[in-house]
Amino acid sequence: MTRQPTTDAPSATDEADLARRLGALTLEQKVRLLTGADFWSLHPEPAVGLRRLVVSDGPAGVRGELWDERSPSANVPSPTALAATWDEPLVEQLGELLAHEARGKGVDVLLAPTVNLHRTPYGGRHFECFSEDPLLTARIGVAYVRGVQGGGVAATVKHFVGNDSETQRMTLDARIGERALRELYLAPFERIVGEGGVWAVMAAYNGVNGHTMTESPLLREVLHEGWGFDGLVMSDWFAVRTTEPSARAALDLVMPGPIGPWGDALVAAVRKGKVDEAVVDDKVLRLLRLAARVGALDDLPEAVRPAHYDAVSVAARLRETAAAGFVLARNEDAVLPLDRAVLKRVAVLGPNAAVARTLGGGSATVFPPYTVSPLDGIRAALGEDVEVTHGIGVTPQNRTPVAALSYLRHPDGSGEGVEVRFLSADGTLLGSERRAGGAYTWMGSYGPGVPTGQVARVEVHTVVRAASAGQYAIGGSGIGRFRLAVAGAEVFDVRLQLPPGADLVEGLMTPPQHLHTVDLAANEETEVVLTHDVDSVSSGDSIGDAVTMFQLNLQPPHGSDDEEIERAVALARAAEVALVVVGTTEEVESEGFDRTGLTLPGRQDELVRRVAEANPRTVVVVNSGAPVLLPWADDVAAVLLAWFPGQEFGNALADVLLGMREPGGRLPTAWPASERGLPSTEPIDGVLAYDEGLFIGYRGDGRAGWQQPRYAFGHGLGYTAWEYVSIDVPDTVPTEFDFTAEIRIRNSGARHGKEVVQVYASRPGGAVERPVRWLAGFAVVEAGAGEEAVATVTVDARAFQHWDTEAGAWAVELGTFTLEAGPSSTNLPLTTDIAVNRS
Repeated sequence: MTRQPTTDAPSATDEADLARRLGALTLEQKVRLLTGADFWSLHPEPAVGLRRLVVSDGPAGVRGELWDERSPSANVPSPTALAATWDEPLVEQLGELLAHEARGKGVDVLLAPTVNLHRTPYGGRHFECFSEDPLLTARIGVAYVRGVQGGGVAATVKHFVGNDSETQRMTLDARIGERALRELYLAPFERIVGEGGVWAVMAAYNGVNGHTMTESPLLREVLHEGWGFDGLVMSDWFAVRTTEPSARAALDLVMPGPIGPWGDALVAAVRKGKVDEAVVDDKVLRLLRLAARVGALDDLPEAVRPAHYDAVSVAARLRETAAAGFVLARNEDAVLPLDRAVLKRVAVLGPNAAVARTLGGGSATVFPPYTVSPLDGIRAALGEDVEVTHGIGVTPQNRTPVAALSYLRHPDGSGEGVEVRFLSADGTLLGSERRAGGAYTWMGSYGPGVPTGQVARVEVHTVVRAASAGQYAIGGSGIGRFRLAVAGAEVFDVRLQLPPGADLVEGLMTPPQHLHTVDLAANEETEVVLTHDVDSVSSGDSIGDAVTMFQLNLQPPHGSDDEEIERAVALARAAEVALVVVGTTEEVESEGFDRTGLTLPGRQDELVRRVAEANPRTVVVVNSGAPVLLPWADDVAAVLLAWFPGQEFGNALADVLLGMREPGGRLPTAWPASERGLPSTEPIDGVLAYDEGLFIGYRGDGRAGWQQPRYAFGHGLGYTAWEYVSIDVPDTVPTEFDFTAEIRIRNSGARHGKEVVQVYASRPGGAVERPVRWLAGFAVVEAGAGEEAVATVTVDARAFQHWDTEAGAWAVELGTFTLEAGPSSTNLPLTTDIAVNRS
């Protein structure tokens, strides 16, 4: 892998060149640039040497301009899994990989990272965010941005600000106290703008304290004037609802296009003096500056090229990163790592063992070239000498899955797949595609050569081949009219609609379904045609009118939960070790809706209990993007929290279970023991009150109604043991200076290991309301068995500051603070005091 040098921001000479280009544009040309050209690109402008810029989701990989399997992408671990590494160099390297992926797809701007906080585990996009802590979020976010932009690709920090849940996200007003807003929710953005030098920011859907974010004074007062941000602010998709209020705010780009509330209306507003043209000029200058940074302007140096990765190095990086984020929450009697030399039979059980979740739904969706399931990874690692048995245990989904490719054959007999046909209202064939999957999405276009405005219906033609005898459920998911023909006969003609009050994005992510059952013999084939009427999708909603998204669904025959649980118990009883892989489904954890509960879906808890009763060496792998309740945790030998770990899941899991890698993760969010006292995501009369204020997550320790978590923030075990020896800090520090704390630790175990040393600050007896303690710094160190290591932890001056709401500025309560060091927020064996005084 080769590494190219990074590039600096445009020089003063470049800035003069940008101003010259701006001066060459008419008002109409300038305004045209400020709305997207389509779903994923910006308008070119030959008059000033500006080429087309391409943007792309997202947080779990670079999807590009297609939302389907024809444009595969490396599926990296979810952001929560990245934050669980607490490893900034590793995350920066992953950012470099994402820059490589972006350039390979012609992408200039990556719509990531997401740095909203884990205010509550009910948040639907919890998996897409880093942490409940603003410092950890900020430092991991800075590393991510440096990696991406070091490869000449713009990062976009999002969603500014307060988009911490999904319910009524388009309209809710988040009421956030000024201290909580500054000290928690704005803090990651501030550091990523200042220290990370991010080139773009995305304004959120929601409102904060009475102002929708695309019109919020926070854009100008905080981003521009407070932090000196010189980059571009774009809207979240379809978030802009007005012309003049949003244009007068520090919003620079309306996405997507070409239709939006600016365009001719903004030109007219400028002509009438309602919007100053200088405001438009500033927006265009910021867009041109972004273009210069990514190499999209003629006669300026090309953007730096990212590091090069081949398929082998991509896999290695993803495998390493996934393992580094796995959190070993419990390991009784050191059941892990497993000793491969003595294993004869291992049972790999659970609904996520053979088909795991590697990513969350919505903007984080990518289509990896392959995925390694836990079952496949463990079988490959153990080899033929160890028998690996498998049972699904339960089926937790209420929905029928997308049809797996292995069941689908092209109608012409040429192999696996389907033929998609685009037809006009009179049945004229306008175009077709050969596809290798059952999920279909078109955003604003049906592809080259297909006259999008004439497409009235889309047909999916395939032949279903039964792998085994039994009853197959076949059907479709989506919004609008669907017809299904099986063996030449129409079996249903239905109109599928969202339930009242549902978010349209929720409908796109988990659309309504209709199914028909067919009895098939083993290897029997039957022709299937699914027809969707495009014009019936139109709902007056801009998202729905711009997107065609539906699925061909197929559920093969399977046993009942009762039968599968008994089979799993029998397999566990006959094995030396039982591995149970449980997790969430797309029905309960995705963009577009919040979670209504934290219980594992279906009968998974029952499955774990029954398996643990049958085999005391039961290891549970939790495959969820956010916390779930684990009522059986004290009854199993080990609990490994795997998150959504990307396409190398199975290989990374095998590495950790067999001790080839240590589980490197530490919790980036407290893992609750119950649902009592957790913040709600339900607005009341359109208002979501952040009544918990500063006291989210572990910061709520000691507050009324706070519950002890099952696993504390920062918790995570490795395969060795550590002794915390000493902490050394200055006696006194000035209010405005950072300092370092040196923490000496000793590896008292029998193997090399890695430790995340965490330092927390507190102010006992202080006059300013604060949490009992808060994260002030951290460092990752390694040492061999019996060796000592010194963790040098930088503590920022901001760690001792609070937002003075009367002065509207940062302030310090002078005096003595306490610093505690240890492996988690509740295990802090080292303590010292430090005086904070004026310089």
